[in-house]
Amino acid sequence: MDGARHDTAAPAWRRPTEGEHRWQVAAVIALIIGAQLAEPQRLTLHPHWLLPALEGAFLVALLVLNPARINRESAPLRATSLGLAAIASVANAWSLSLLIHGLITGSEGRTAGPLLFEGAAIWGTNVVVFALWYWEFDRGGPVARAHAHQPNPDFLFPQMQTPEIASRDWEPTFFDYLYVSYTNATAFSPTDTMPLSRWAKLLMLVQSAISLVVVALVVARAVNILR
Repeated sequence: MDGARHDTAAPAWRRPTEGEHRWQVAAVIALIIGAQLAEPQRLTLHPHWLLPALEGAFLVALLVLNPARINRESAPLRATSLGLAAIASVANAWSLSLLIHGLITGSEGRTAGPLLFEGAAIWGTNVVVFALWYWEFDRGGPVARAHAHQPNPDFLFPQMQTPEIASRDWEPTFFDYLYVSYTNATAFSPTDTMPLSRWAKLLMLVQSAISLVVVALVVARAVNILR
């Protein structure tokens, strides 16, 4: 192992730590499941409860096997965590594709209120889904970050560029990646956190494109209805 991992003076994101608390991610995933269950059945994969139920099962498995700190190195746990993110992605992509198809063909968006609610729910879920992928892959994922396996980050946070502005115990947690995802979805580009690796740039590009399409179609249709 390299010297940085043994250097107690190094910032937390560059040395082994106890790992993140599970509750942050669990709470947000629970919100995703609730949002998916609240979506109209015509915009979900049938049966309506299937994908939310699978997400709930994966979440329960993670909470049972690794309930507190996310620092246990386990291939099954890693596969379960990635599987949860993948299922959430498929569920939201399905709803998004049906909404866009409906807006283009005219079968969706007859009233502004429900349309804005559906669009906001799908857009918000998309923000969380991309946050999960950023969190899962930056420097190998939360467990790899806890053990400081990879010294080079995929996302350059301001605290990494200017360490004097942050405590030496600072390290990125899920909410930092959620903020990155939210700002990328609203600004359609990176803001204070820069993607460094090609996969990070590609994911941010895809997220910005999806967000732009959703906002443009939903808002345009809603304005047209209100007129």
